[in-house]
Amino acid sequence: MTVPANTANFDAIDLKILRELQADARLPNNVLAERVGLSPSPCSRRVKLLEETGAIEGYRTIVNRSAVGLGLTVFAGIRVGRHSAEGKENFIKMLLAMPEVIACHLVSGDIDFLIEVVVRDMETYEATVLNRLLSLPELRDIRTSFAMRTYRSSGPLPLSPSN
Repeated sequence: MTVPANTANFDAIDLKILRELQADARLPNNVLAERVGLSPSPCSRRVKLLEETGAIEGYRTIVNRSAVGLGLTVFAGIRVGRHSAEGKENFIKMLLAMPEVIACHLVSGDIDFLIEVVVRDMETYEATVLNRLLSLPELRDIRTSFAMRTYRSSGPLPLSPSN
């Protein structure tokens, strides 16, 4: 994958395309072109270029967590024991291999990683902690917070020419 360029390399039309596709990735090219003020062929070329440069990483369907039985969202702050490059990379690989972990961030402050875990219920989260997370060799501490209600997840990026 190509490293995405920063927004200084995008013009207003590129940013419009990105905003429109964030709102609805299934827009037909002719509708997208009309909304951003282009004819279909140049619009299609721009979208392809945005994909090739990595500005568009992919397209996905946003699934309602509760509707598919994944009613518990947990944010877990994780501290690791050692801070070696190899240990960190192995730890990250093991975290990302867990399907319950839908987001993972290296952060500053009192914790090393902040992960978002989505599971069916508290019993499933307990099993995930006991059987999976606690088995990670570098893990030192887990601090969890539970989402009581979600008002927005996977929101669109705030794209503007000044980014």
